[in-house]
Amino acid sequence: GLVKAAEAGKVTPVYIFDTTNFKKNHIGLNRTGYFRAKFLLESLADLKQNLQKIGSDLVIRVGDPVEILYKMAMDLNASAIYASKEVTQEETDVEANLSKKLKPANIDLELIWIATLYHARDLPFQINFLPDIFTEFRKKLERSAKIRRTFKTVEKLPAVSGIDLGEMPNYADLRIEEQVFDSRSVLDFEGGETAGLKRLNEYLWQKDLLKNYKETRNGLIGGDYSSKFSAWLSLGCLSPRKIYEEVKRYEAEVTANDSTYWLIFELIWRDYFHFVALKYGTRLFKASGIRMDITKKWKRDYNLFRLWANGETGVDFVDANMKELNATGFMSNRGRQNVASYLAKNLGIDWTWGAVYFESKLIDYDVCSNWGNWNYIAGVGNDPREDRMFNIERQASMYDPKGEYVKLWIG
Repeated sequence: GLVKAAEAGKVTPVYIFDTTNFKKNHIGLNRTGYFRAKFLLESLADLKQNLQKIGSDLVIRVGDPVEILYKMAMDLNASAIYASKEVTQEETDVEANLSKKLKPANIDLELIWIATLYHARDLPFQINFLPDIFTEFRKKLERSAKIRRTFKTVEKLPAVSGIDLGEMPNYADLRIEEQVFDSRSVLDFEGGETAGLKRLNEYLWQKDLLKNYKETRNGLIGGDYSSKFSAWLSLGCLSPRKIYEEVKRYEAEVTANDSTYWLIFELIWRDYFHFVALKYGTRLFKASGIRMDITKKWKRDYNLFRLWANGETGVDFVDANMKELNATGFMSNRGRQNVASYLAKNLGIDWTWGAVYFESKLIDYDVCSNWGNWNYIAGVGNDPREDRMFNIERQASMYDPKGEYVKLWIG
């Protein structure tokens, strides 16, 4: 977006805190919880600093993006607004409403696809023919789609003028309660491109962890068992193509093995959920899921749900994972699959409550990955196996054989 806007001439970078993202949801939680908000504020502070280094700045506003951008475009006599193209309902509604408002003023809205490793236009099929099984999707892509190169970094921008820069909101402005850092956290996640590139460099080059990724990725404790890139990917601080290019460089200079491929494999999974969201629209967010399975009946037992949410089910492996999420904003992939399966399959509770809970809590919340994965685990999504259910005790004995993880979080 920035590259395209910079080509067009004078550019004013803007970020708007959309107030709808900071309201309470139907289970009484902030839609954006503390860890997500902290990561976002840090990312924006870093973006502002990086823009200042190349002569520009970041304009900050809080409110309704449609009204704010329209007024700003009129005041600045703008010819176009550039933004990333989104795929899920709330975001595409904002795009449509803004486009409609700008039309009479003859201002273009240029939406640029930036979210995925493979560009939406490069898929070897139309979106309505997206395979319903991941493996089929992956094989088609690997066989006949190319990954585009990353853009050159913009090195100079004109100064921002004729507009008030605005103030970065604080937690109180966003009505968010602050939490203290828990030293058991797998990483001290810091938002921003600078920290994201540092993590990429550390994981691949300094600590040389990539070559064992496939063997360690189901770990539960510490920063090294998996890449943890998801937090930076979720806000666009790191791009999947940048990661891909670094992995390819690592393969050329160090080693190419199952592990180096597996990191790219996980990026393709991330792509898949983006395209699933694009294909199925609002079905992703309904309890009947993308399969529109209305035969499954879900319980809406709020007290039982609270026990799950607070890590008080009495099932140690589930409780330890939920306590980690609540204390740090992060949970391993292995943990997520288990707690989601437990809520949907063992307790039979409406899985959308779990997805909404993750939306509030997860530092790396990504709308497509979160809702796509919950659909999958709840048995209303893309899982080719009917009614898969995790045996939690067996999972705990496989992935936490000495009980170290449970001990860390439950004591």
